[in-house]
Amino acid sequence: MSGIPSDSFHSRVVLVQVVVEAKVPMQDIVSIRATQLQAPPAWALLQRKLIRAMSEAAELKVRKYSERGGVTYYADDVDDIYEMIYNWGDFYAIGGDEKVLDLALGHWNAATRFGDDSIVSRVHPRFTAQVHKEYYGLVHPGDAEWHHKGEGNMAFYGFGLANPTISENVRRAKRFASFYNGEDPEASNYDAEYKVLRSPFQTGQGPWLKASAQQAHQYLYGPPVLDGQPRYYGVRASLYPVVKDLEVDWWKDDKRRDEITDQFEKIVLNSDSPNSLAATALMTNAYLYTGDEKYKRWVLEYTDAWLDRMRANGGIIPDNVGPTGIIGENRDGQWWGGIYGWNSYCGFNIMFHSLTIAAECALLLTGDFGYLDLLRSQIKLLIEHGKTREDGQLLMAVRHGPDGWGHLMWHPDTGLEQPVRMNELAHLYHASMAEEDRSLIKKVRDLDPERDWNMVDNEGSDFYSGKLEYSRFQYYDGQKPTKWAEETLSAELEGVVKTYNEMVHFDGDVAMIIEENRVAQNPVRTKALTHVALGAPQSVYHGGLSRATVRYFDDDLARPGLPKDVAAFVDMLAPDAAGIQLVNLSTTETRNLIVQAGAFGEHQFSELRYDKKMLPIGSKYFRVSLPPSASIRVEAGMSRFVNDPSYAFPWPVSYTHLTLPTILLV
Repeated sequence: MSGIPSDSFHSRVVLVQVVVEAKVPMQDIVSIRATQLQAPPAWALLQRKLIRAMSEAAELKVRKYSERGGVTYYADDVDDIYEMIYNWGDFYAIGGDEKVLDLALGHWNAATRFGDDSIVSRVHPRFTAQVHKEYYGLVHPGDAEWHHKGEGNMAFYGFGLANPTISENVRRAKRFASFYNGEDPEASNYDAEYKVLRSPFQTGQGPWLKASAQQAHQYLYGPPVLDGQPRYYGVRASLYPVVKDLEVDWWKDDKRRDEITDQFEKIVLNSDSPNSLAATALMTNAYLYTGDEKYKRWVLEYTDAWLDRMRANGGIIPDNVGPTGIIGENRDGQWWGGIYGWNSYCGFNIMFHSLTIAAECALLLTGDFGYLDLLRSQIKLLIEHGKTREDGQLLMAVRHGPDGWGHLMWHPDTGLEQPVRMNELAHLYHASMAEEDRSLIKKVRDLDPERDWNMVDNEGSDFYSGKLEYSRFQYYDGQKPTKWAEETLSAELEGVVKTYNEMVHFDGDVAMIIEENRVAQNPVRTKALTHVALGAPQSVYHGGLSRATVRYFDDDLARPGLPKDVAAFVDMLAPDAAGIQLVNLSTTETRNLIVQAGAFGEHQFSELRYDKKMLPIGSKYFRVSLPPSASIRVEAGMSRFVNDPSYAFPWPVSYTHLTLPTILLV
């Protein structure tokens, strides 16, 4: 820098632009006003109580179990740290307190900063630096497959719904996408020629292709759920059929250890898996921020490639393809045996999370319902290969191995037979609203004598089976009594109160928390809110994007979520309509809100029916004014998946450029 002596420090002032969002009134938006005055229904009171309880519990958890800078005293794999606030952004976007979003952002940023492999920042017996360029690194590659990485990513996706104008998150969304579309040369995860991800494990440093014997053993050996016994097919991954009978103690002989490790690298690591279809959410997230077509193209290219492989494999999605995209390329042509694949101890489980995510993302981006066949066809496949017990209970096929289709989830000797679970069916039907999928669920219901589908099951931390989805379907199918909303909100509140009290009554100090590596359960439980207020299943836990038939914005505060004192209930769902109840619990204040069609404005309202009126609108928004103690029910006609999806808020954003002095040492 000319004019500045090299042997001295000088300060200079740099003008930095700070973006401030300001509300601009929307034009040409239909507004309606509630006129009915009544005592609030029980579900509305419970919903507001639940929102308040979770806001208070989130604050308590951070205050008690985290450093002031945001990072938790608890230390473990970085995906687990992110996972602790996986739904806090979503909660704020539904109507949670502003402070919950701030706490979540602080937590995520602190975890990323503390986990960065360029910073030696923490001393803890369970801590390792696992983050590279704000993303998963190769120091701990076991977190870099989509079963775990998807769990960690959910918190990040929620920030887009909460506030899409946070510049560092926009930057990160594009940066993370660059690890997959070839824009970052260091992270060469994707082969565009063959449309494969080069390893099931992808990081900000590129794919995981080289392993130690210990790592190979970890993936080839049965975990504790498999009774601790070695199972060299049917665990996380296999070498079958290249190595059919792997010795129990293969790692004890130096030569054999090297041979098997080399085979693990060639067969398992140097391949692609349908579990990686969850990467479509990462790319869709970038699209929702930017609208850049390159992210959409990647999602469709990669999803189409797996659809082609499924069709080429007789309608069964293969669980492994080689580096040139050939099915079973590293396994003598065998379509099963890959990591977390058809013959793993998880069976269909982890794959189906990713199939659901990809189907939802592709539909969201295109409006093409044909993409749902990626999921639908595989559900039907497992039902067709299922069996019926003597009591009439339908059991689905869950695994495929050397002996064909099996019906035991965990392992051939000690596993459990698996009825058809509801989670994927609920997501499929919510996406399609097709009679074909409704009939499929009814068929499963008719062949499920052991379960009471009307029961509201407080599932706690069970994210996989979708237990609350049974009663939800019953309500919308007209089989469940009208107190469903009250019951499901009450069950969720019970869980929140229990967690809150456990935190209150834990009297250990920071030293004990660190020594025991203790952490409280996540007190923010958004499943019931998503069901009742948004009319949708909760996002797929392993990295799915948020689902919503409708969502809400506070028109007075220009923020996402239900305004203070307002409760919402989507009480009817149809392929072309939704019924929405809105209640203002305040006895003194008018509340104003905007209702949006879809989580990302992907749907379009066609008309509103309320108070014996019909109002055509042709918009993805409408305004509602709720005077004190007022309520309204609106039946909104809706065209689904016809708009370009976006994180954008309803209001145009104006930018005020402020000039603030920043001191830089040069």
